[in-house]
Amino acid sequence: MSDENKKHDYSADSIQALEGMEHVRMRPSMYIGDVGVRGLHHLVYEVVDNSIDEAMAGHCDTISVIINEDNSITVRDNGRGIPVGLHKKEGVSALEVVMTKIGAGGKFDKDSYKVSGGLHGVGVSVVNALSKHLKATVYRDGKVWQQEYERGKPLYPVKVVGETDQRGTEVTFMPDDEIFQTEIDFNYETLSTRMRELSFLNQRIKISIEDKRRKDDEGNFIREDFFSEEGLPEFVKYLDATREPLIQKVISIEGEKNGIPVEVAMVYNTSYAENLHSYVNNINTHEGGTHLSGFRRGLTHTLKKYAETSGLLKNLKFSISGDDFREGLTAIISVKVAEPQFEGQTKTKLGNREVSAAVSQAVSEMLTDYLEENPNDAKTIVQKVILAAQARHAASKAREMVQRKTVMSGGGLPGKLSDCAWSEPEKCELFLVEGDSAGGTAKQGRDRNFQAILPLRGKILNVEKAMQHKAFENEEIKNMYTALGVSIGTEEDQRALNVSKLRYHKIVIMCDADVDGSHIETLILTFFFRYMRELVENGNIYVAAPPLYLVKKGKKRKYAWNDEERDAIVKEFGGGTIQRYKGLGEMNAEQLWDTTMNPQHRTMYRVTIENGAEADRVFSMLMGDEVPPRRKFIEDNATYANIDI
Repeated sequence: MSDENKKHDYSADSIQALEGMEHVRMRPSMYIGDVGVRGLHHLVYEVVDNSIDEAMAGHCDTISVIINEDNSITVRDNGRGIPVGLHKKEGVSALEVVMTKIGAGGKFDKDSYKVSGGLHGVGVSVVNALSKHLKATVYRDGKVWQQEYERGKPLYPVKVVGETDQRGTEVTFMPDDEIFQTEIDFNYETLSTRMRELSFLNQRIKISIEDKRRKDDEGNFIREDFFSEEGLPEFVKYLDATREPLIQKVISIEGEKNGIPVEVAMVYNTSYAENLHSYVNNINTHEGGTHLSGFRRGLTHTLKKYAETSGLLKNLKFSISGDDFREGLTAIISVKVAEPQFEGQTKTKLGNREVSAAVSQAVSEMLTDYLEENPNDAKTIVQKVILAAQARHAASKAREMVQRKTVMSGGGLPGKLSDCAWSEPEKCELFLVEGDSAGGTAKQGRDRNFQAILPLRGKILNVEKAMQHKAFENEEIKNMYTALGVSIGTEEDQRALNVSKLRYHKIVIMCDADVDGSHIETLILTFFFRYMRELVENGNIYVAAPPLYLVKKGKKRKYAWNDEERDAIVKEFGGGTIQRYKGLGEMNAEQLWDTTMNPQHRTMYRVTIENGAEADRVFSMLMGDEVPPRRKFIEDNATYANIDI
């Protein structure tokens, strides 16, 4: 057989049996989600999860995370330290087994850990496989043990490098730039938000984060220390700090039902939003699951029974739905499950059936006690529920009007929409443009094949402060629903979104690069977060970034998106005139296409939600009634001039 034929010969020798670590390097997204910014930060969470497991098992109370100057990460805890003795089966140190074998580690041994944190339980070996360099240091039995690795392979056997009276594990790793399709640059805010969340979910554990790349005004490294004495009740207070409370006390329970640890904390506020955040083994299950349905069932059943027996519903002419009991509710449900089964598109939906009954029972007992002991609060909650039911009936009519206008019911598209020629949603883009003038320019400059334009008149309704039916009655919001082709509302969930007929897979918010434009952008993002969150989570929402400046000298022209770029171009040209674009309307159609709409040259930001609870808090603060926290947030973040949620 010739060499050429051998190349194409499919035989037993062609089948690659990839060892665990090699497989991780070849298919990293299977283990950490993606090889972008999110996957990069996921590495830190996997290492921290090991320390959290030690804390959950009662052996550790201090965890520190350090972003080093070179963008490597150090995670240290004061747990028992990873065992270093000889592993009988593998014939090497247990530390080496944990660091180099996929699926190894104490979390797979039910005697070591009853419950393990983390989504996949893949642990530190995956981090090792995806790191250019990793150093593991163990403080145990009076000695300091150490081993280093390059791309998952040990550089030397585990060795003693000193003596100590401390205990714990320290892991320092540098992600591999051959694997990640993004700059190795950790976002301090993203990591600190997750550490704060972990401290609320695991009370009485000290968690600190320090950034050795930045210093504060006093010359100290940027650092935060998190510690929560109460846990979830404090988490609820933190999330609701910018909302007006309806009741003063947080309703909470912590206990075990049918062998499943269940924690719930909830409070009512005067807003119209429902904010439920659910966790399994410290992971935010943003797609919900059996624990969330158990919570909803327990809440609805108990509150309805109380309202009926207390006679508060006797004059009501229509029935109350589950939705009404959750208006203005902020709640956190956290369960620990020994063997979680995850479903859903992003594997963050809990499928264990036994959890539903456990949570429902826990919530029912908690609420029954609370309502009996706090009759005034109970009456206030039921009155809020009745108001919500009345508003829902009004919203139902408004929603029917929206539905009647959608494409599916044959009502036609909004008159202002300039649609595109292609009908494959995955190839099509919808630009939501501020104002008719910019809309006209965008209409002239676009590629008609795949780009549609919908001009929005002025500032849309602030849905954070509006009742649901007001949102559905708003002309601009109705136009967005109709243009997108999505449908809303089921009897079970009034805000449920059906995206099966979504007409564009890219929805681009395009506003002026000024204060008013930023405000309109935030109003539209608030609407998508509260009413079409699924589109945000699916990565359908983008924000266009038009240039701020045009620098001209003779025949030379260049656009700049910030002051630094402008100054660099002026220096490159050796002077020149600078035009500052105050709005999209100042550009002609060709300029708008070149800079902001042409897929070959444009800059666009995809809107993602790294942390649902934090996004909820930020939107509430930016768009709610409380001014002082908003002012402080703007002062703290003014330099960045954008919000990364």
